[in-house]
Amino acid sequence: MISSPLSGLARVVLLTACLLALGACSKKVEQEAPPRTVKLLTVGNSAASGRGETLPGEVRARTETSLGFRVAGKLLSRSAELGQSVHAGQVLAQLDPSDYRLGAQAAQAQVQAASTARNLAAADLKRFTALRDQGFISGAQLEKLQAQLQANEAQLQQAQAQAQVQSHQVQYGDLTADRAGIITAVLVEPGQVLTAGQAVVKLAQDGPRDVVFALPEGAQKSLPVGTAVTVRSWTASAAQGEQQWTGRVREVAASADAVTRTFSAKVALDAKQAQAPALGSTVRIVPPAASTPQRISLPLSAIKREAGQTTVWVYSPKTGQVQQRPVQTAAITGDTIDIQQGLQAGEQVVSAGVHTLTNGQKVQPYEGKPSTEGQAPAVPVGV
Repeated sequence: MISSPLSGLARVVLLTACLLALGACSKKVEQEAPPRTVKLLTVGNSAASGRGETLPGEVRARTETSLGFRVAGKLLSRSAELGQSVHAGQVLAQLDPSDYRLGAQAAQAQVQAASTARNLAAADLKRFTALRDQGFISGAQLEKLQAQLQANEAQLQQAQAQAQVQSHQVQYGDLTADRAGIITAVLVEPGQVLTAGQAVVKLAQDGPRDVVFALPEGAQKSLPVGTAVTVRSWTASAAQGEQQWTGRVREVAASADAVTRTFSAKVALDAKQAQAPALGSTVRIVPPAASTPQRISLPLSAIKREAGQTTVWVYSPKTGQVQQRPVQTAAITGDTIDIQQGLQAGEQVVSAGVHTLTNGQKVQPYEGKPSTEGQAPAVPVGV
């Protein structure tokens, strides 16, 4: 059977149509990914003194000393109590003086023995000097007697010095306050056996008062030594009228605490002791706001560090995209970081999930839970 040319042409057309249909079925329809939902933060200026916040501090004496016995012994009694006001020379505690009194008696006995030997040597020298004048003894014998007298006098001086030391040991058994002040700590109780120099009580001496507070790491340069600050009462109510004092930063630690990573600082109060806040009370340190420069602060979650570069994601409301921008950072305070260069007030940056974005990516601001029912809520990046 011979096929016609028409039937062959129809076969070619049919085969071409099948191939086109198969090609159309194999193509995947590309769909544009929906915008990623992100949390945005509007950049604004804040004061470098902690965004207008105050710093808590504790009132302490300018000089606070730990008092202890200069000798070892068993604590017999303690008259000092916590919070007690004491005057200079007041006895605060006593050791058992029995052994030291016996030592003082032994030293006095040695003084008497040395004094007797000295007197005997002096009498011998006087008697033999007369014999030497009459020619009954030689000059060498007289010189030996003179040397013996000098040795006895030196022994007497030694015994007297030792007796004085023992007398001081007895006196050291009484712990006295060398300055007037307030007892801020009691560290031992009667009956304990103490070593020489062991602290018994802590004495806050009367005089100038300091406010001790902690500066966050990186913020110690914001309050250099000599800066004038305001100190306010922590507990005074508005009805009572807020109490406040003036002072200046007297000391800032050179290194941060190994545990808290804060810098210890002290403010010297200008008020006299009678007008100053009570020891141990908590007050607020208010840094000067007028001379405080403005700064831009961001949460640490908005910062991306990669390949030695620090960047943030800046959102453009016009295009709906985010662009990666390098910034220059400064001090870290708590969970925030200061931005020196790279951002302007009013710009919007992504505050979380910065490691999952790409440059030029379409995003939409997170506005909370959607009100439309039946739709799954969008989950923001990093939430």
